[in-house]
Amino acid sequence: MLKKISVDQITLGMHLKEFCGSWMEHPFWRTGFVLTDPKDIATIRASSIKEVWIDCGKGADVAPGEVSVSEAESEAQVEAELEAAIGGQRDVAPVSAAEEFERAAQICAQSKRAVISMFEEARMGKAVDTGGAQKLVEEITDSVSRNPGALISLARLKTADDYTYMHSVAVCAMMVALSKQLGLDESQTRLAGVAGLMHDLGKAAMPMEVLNKPGKLTDAEFAIIKRHPEEGYKLLMTGTDVDPIILDVCLHHHEKTDGSGYPKGLKNEQISLFAKMGAVCDVYDAITSNRPYKVGWDPAESLRRMAEWANGHFDTKVFQAFVKSLGIYPIGSLVKLSSGRLGVVIEQTGKSLTTPTVKVFFSTKSNMRIVPEIVDLSRTGILEKIVSREDPANWKFADLNELWSGIIGAGH
Repeated sequence: MLKKISVDQITLGMHLKEFCGSWMEHPFWRTGFVLTDPKDIATIRASSIKEVWIDCGKGADVAPGEVSVSEAESEAQVEAELEAAIGGQRDVAPVSAAEEFERAAQICAQSKRAVISMFEEARMGKAVDTGGAQKLVEEITDSVSRNPGALISLARLKTADDYTYMHSVAVCAMMVALSKQLGLDESQTRLAGVAGLMHDLGKAAMPMEVLNKPGKLTDAEFAIIKRHPEEGYKLLMTGTDVDPIILDVCLHHHEKTDGSGYPKGLKNEQISLFAKMGAVCDVYDAITSNRPYKVGWDPAESLRRMAEWANGHFDTKVFQAFVKSLGIYPIGSLVKLSSGRLGVVIEQTGKSLTTPTVKVFFSTKSNMRIVPEIVDLSRTGILEKIVSREDPANWKFADLNELWSGIIGAGH
């Protein structure tokens, strides 16, 4: 029997089926577990969630004489009510990156908390629940549907401390965008997203001093880290009904098409489409992110270097689709225009990969800042064009991330 109860009625031993409300308000990254810790009850009551569904067949019922808010005969009824509560069909109408950034920032923050919990549970030896990640992946997928670049570019801004967790969120978002570019169906896109979220789960089994080492790894330490795909595979196998695609991406996202990857040294057609997708997304986020031992590369420069490695490392068709999904000059790229002005890419225009929307803010001719101006290079009559990528390290603009995201302190 499924019952909806007030959070004030929650007691230890109850099986928490679902929270009533948006996933973004949930105090936990998953549902479907028995409450065993008094702290969890306090956390739920302190959140904005007012009611929950419990499954009396799998846990404790309400106390005798207490009345539940409502009862349901089937899970379908619960699902239907939850859908209605959040407005039925989710709003995925396209919006500009500027409009999506604030919502994407909230999703990034909530997703990071969810991934931290997921890794902690894995470290404690609890069974991995890939089903619990579905709601998180739905939120990320919706954001990518509204604007592909917003969440992906924000997820790139991570500190060394939260790299492992935000890397999982970034790869999830890029897997979703790449799936859409490749024309995969909704089910495959969702699975690709979950696979991206779970691909580095094996790092939960790595020694923290090696995982968070601020300098270059020794050969012995790298040999330890290279075990993370197989460790992640083992952790995922502790769960129930884990889809083969999720297992495959976790185990094989470090394989290369020339056979020089690990752990199995697979080549070309031996590597699945999803693992090839995982390899591209994983590398892009790794090289564009700041690490303890190096500053991340500019997004456009990163794609240029990946193109040089593509033959032998990545599948050509997958890499080409990846570039199309992000743009040749992804959001956040520093570029020089034919007028001599510098600008940062703030949006893809959809008309051409070489004509994004740029926020110009610096004149190289006068060598000084100018009043920021937004220029859509795809518009008729605009004579300016991008003449080069610029290395941010050569210019040292402290507010570069704020310029494209509109978020004060972004990336610090």
